[in-house]
Amino acid sequence: MPRRRPGRPRRDDQRPTRDLVLAAATTLFAERGFDAVSVRDVAAAAGVDVATVAHHTGAKAQLYDACFARVFSAERRALEAAGERARAALAAGPTDALHDLVDVFVDFLEDRPETTALWLRRWLEPQRHAELDQRYAAPLYGQVERLLAAAAEAGALVEPTPHVTVRSLVWAVHGHVVALAARTGSAARERREFRAFVHRLLDGLYPPAAP
Repeated sequence: MPRRRPGRPRRDDQRPTRDLVLAAATTLFAERGFDAVSVRDVAAAAGVDVATVAHHTGAKAQLYDACFARVFSAERRALEAAGERARAALAAGPTDALHDLVDVFVDFLEDRPETTALWLRRWLEPQRHAELDQRYAAPLYGQVERLLAAAAEAGALVEPTPHVTVRSLVWAVHGHVVALAARTGSAARERREFRAFVHRLLDGLYPPAAP
């Protein structure tokens, strides 16, 4: 059997090697946390050698950062379009636009539960790797906070503390994803019930303006 060249993936997968490495690393860091995962573990899970991991992502700390950058990029793509729709709709007055925005966020995390697990592992040590929050959480929080502040300034809703509202909703959705993973009942029903709850919450926070 011909010897495998250094750095070549061991398994048949059409995705780029860097994506294989980051997908494997994200899963492992989400399951075990930063300290319990080695570069060798990631290489084995991705089906490549250690040199390939280092070539594509650098040292372990850089690999960890790249995992957060990867999920941030996907989340930003999902939220930007919904955010623009909400901004345009709110400019004309109270609507269900915020329902749509939250639903997009819920869908994203439900479909990628490793994102929640990755962040929860990070938050278990709030003083460690804190720069990841500034790079990969704060920009998305800020996007929604600015949307709520602009809508409040335009008189479309009343929101004195958008930063508190956004963080509270984010934690609620992460908690829902954790609970969903632990349940043995109907996932579809759980999703419907959670969406209905968040819609009621938003309707209570931002009731339609009196005619």
